[in-house]
Amino acid sequence: MIIHFWGTRGSIPTPLSPEQIQSKIIAAIERISPKDIETQDARMRFVASLPPWLFGTVGGNSPCVGISFQNGAKFILDAGSGLRELGLHDSPPKNLRYTMFFSHFHWDHMQGIPFFNPAYNPKAHIDVYSAFPAAETILSRQNACPYFPVNARWENMKSHFTFHLVHNGETFFVDDIKVSVKKMGHPGNSYSYSFEEDGKKFIYATDVELVEKDFDRTVEENFFFENADVLVLDSQYNADELSRKKGWGHNIFSRAVDFANTWHAKKLYLFHHEPTYNDQKIYTILQAARWYKDSCENQGMEIYLAVEGQEVEL
Repeated sequence: MIIHFWGTRGSIPTPLSPEQIQSKIIAAIERISPKDIETQDARMRFVASLPPWLFGTVGGNSPCVGISFQNGAKFILDAGSGLRELGLHDSPPKNLRYTMFFSHFHWDHMQGIPFFNPAYNPKAHIDVYSAFPAAETILSRQNACPYFPVNARWENMKSHFTFHLVHNGETFFVDDIKVSVKKMGHPGNSYSYSFEEDGKKFIYATDVELVEKDFDRTVEENFFFENADVLVLDSQYNADELSRKKGWGHNIFSRAVDFANTWHAKKLYLFHHEPTYNDQKIYTILQAARWYKDSCENQGMEIYLAVEGQEVEL
């Protein structure tokens, strides 16, 4: 199983601004010493020594995650603006049959559909799985005029889509992959998905505001989260942001760490990054999460940022 992050920002796409790029360049230049530019090898070592927030970026596309399985199946989780990148750069699935799972239909999780090139390919087909009976109606409204031109209207692409309704607590198989669904706390509802192949378990849990009952190990349905090899979890806010946005449906990083510890996750990936945070601030949150984890019981758990373009192999 290979997990590829095509979009990891929450709420709205957030490209780097010219000022942010300039700040990165200035910060890098300020770190250079004469010995760092003496030879090509020295220059390469210097570049490699730069912190990740300076050398790269967590990315600006809204949520989209791809999964490639050992049996050849390929799934797409949510259809934010990262879906455009997937359509351009990912290898197509067998028979050009795409499989999409939607956590919910807030715009940052569906806005990539009109820009997904395979949706206009007459040879391609897209199976959509969601827990929302109105899924097709929702997508059709997004592609209506005057929001998009005539050639992008839903009427011109709907024949390429088949919709499948799933239910909270349900477990089923798609292309021989075990899939489970769990309803989470988020305005308008959001659903987490578990995917299992060859004894490996991956959980995608975006747009969730965890509450005390989610940590309750006496509640059978909560064991959906038990023993994930990789848990991708909404960790959008720091403490200041959370205090102003209680009830908005997102987490502080420390609560995400506590939750992952409670359910014995092996690896936690912080996801759905706040659009107003720059790369340096997001990497500061990662460091804070790791320090916080070191004070917890499950110190063996590994914590990472979900970064656009990154691949995780299970």
